[in-house]
Amino acid sequence: MQREKLIIFDTTLRDGEQCPGASLNIKEKLEIARQLALLKVDVIEAGFPVASPGDFESVKQIAEEIRGVTIAGLSRALEKDIEATAKALEKAESPRIHVFLSTSKVHRDHMVEKAKDEIVEMGVKAIQFARKYCDDVEFSPMDATRTEKDFLAEVTREVISAGATTVNIPDTVGYTIPEEFAQLITYLKQHVDNIDKAVISVHCHNDLGLAVSNSLAAVQAGARQVECTINGIGERAGNAAMEEIVMAIRTRRDFFSTVETNIETRQIQPCSKLVSSLTGFFVQRNKAIVGKNAFAHESGIHQHGFLKRKDTFEIMDPADVGGEESELVMGKHSGRNALLNKVQELGYSLSQEELNRVFEDFKILADEKKEIFEDDFHTLIQKQKFCEEQQVTYKLKTIESGFETGKEPHASVTLVSRDGKEHQSSANGDGPVDAIYNAIDKITGLTCKLLDYQVMAKTKGQDAQGEVTVRVQHEKREILGKGAGVNTIEASGFAYINAINKLLLKSKSGPVEGSDVPGP
Repeated sequence: MQREKLIIFDTTLRDGEQCPGASLNIKEKLEIARQLALLKVDVIEAGFPVASPGDFESVKQIAEEIRGVTIAGLSRALEKDIEATAKALEKAESPRIHVFLSTSKVHRDHMVEKAKDEIVEMGVKAIQFARKYCDDVEFSPMDATRTEKDFLAEVTREVISAGATTVNIPDTVGYTIPEEFAQLITYLKQHVDNIDKAVISVHCHNDLGLAVSNSLAAVQAGARQVECTINGIGERAGNAAMEEIVMAIRTRRDFFSTVETNIETRQIQPCSKLVSSLTGFFVQRNKAIVGKNAFAHESGIHQHGFLKRKDTFEIMDPADVGGEESELVMGKHSGRNALLNKVQELGYSLSQEELNRVFEDFKILADEKKEIFEDDFHTLIQKQKFCEEQQVTYKLKTIESGFETGKEPHASVTLVSRDGKEHQSSANGDGPVDAIYNAIDKITGLTCKLLDYQVMAKTKGQDAQGEVTVRVQHEKREILGKGAGVNTIEASGFAYINAINKLLLKSKSGPVEGSDVPGP
């Protein structure tokens, strides 16, 4: 069965810009319009020409430059509005005048203050006037979903008779529910005898979070144009998100078997990023299709399935929307399969025992850090890969360190020896690190002189791992020790123990070089 074309009417530059704080200048609007043309939307609603000189000029410049796309301008059902729109669209390759007029009872009584017959007359005259300038005229009965059905059908019938080529049914305040909206579209198809002479369009707002669902329900009921915005921006809670509409229809071709769009989906991500950047409205991380987490997996179960076969937990290819590869986010919920994949990706080969130790350290680090970077993995892997178990005489178990201005720093340390015994000691020092080192010396029986102490941020972010490097001297031997961790004081303890273990190893096996690696 041949699929019908679903017209994508993008109103980012009109309704989207009406979002408080999202005002765009002419240059920015042109930049977005160029990207929308690359996206191959069918209609760009460029603005509301009569609203301001700037809006008029932006519609005019877009109409002059952008080709291959219908350029629409919005007008109230007033001759001055329609004249302004027609003038702004003079150079458009394919112009459309979009006329709107309130039809619901609450709007009739409190906004336009007109009776039903006056509304019908205003709508018909506006369409007839617009047709003098343009063959492509769209009419929107504002607040259609709260308009009496029989009256909405009457208005629709009359404006089509007057020359409207598209009739848009807007859910202006985001009031309707998908099943109800589909029934409304069906009602109009059944009760407007000339409905087949116009395209039925829908324009849904997201006040109840149902804009996309309502739009798709309307498409199933026979609507063949959807008005939407990039990233779903717009008045109040926003509009139906274009990327969600398009990808729902593409991904569920089995369900939406009667329609297809012409959208170049690989331009979705670039367009989303441009709109976000120029409006200053950042896309929430968990936003469908274009959010940072849309193709990211942290759960160990999900990662395991994804590594086996992508479609176990991913219904779209990020490349299809212009994104990069799916991301396996390494966090506290990640499992061994994801860690092994990451280890191999970084070029390491670990034994099962080494992988298990890295995994244990990774889980501890994941509880401490919000985000784990590649350098974190290098540090974790090197700590296990290049530090043989038999080289370790002591492991640092706990540190308690106290510091208060005007008082001598104090520290308590617990070490575990190779035979599994715990050794505890406390000491004072010139600073918290000195106190820790003095306490360690009491346990090991060594007296070491600290020659050099350096701290460097090993990874990114405020919770970055710090790498501590110490050079210590015992008798006539100098040894380098390294330790890493989110807690710099603790990392200082690891570095010192790393050096102590090297000293003890050399004492037993002679002067061989130990590996300068982070401590346990």
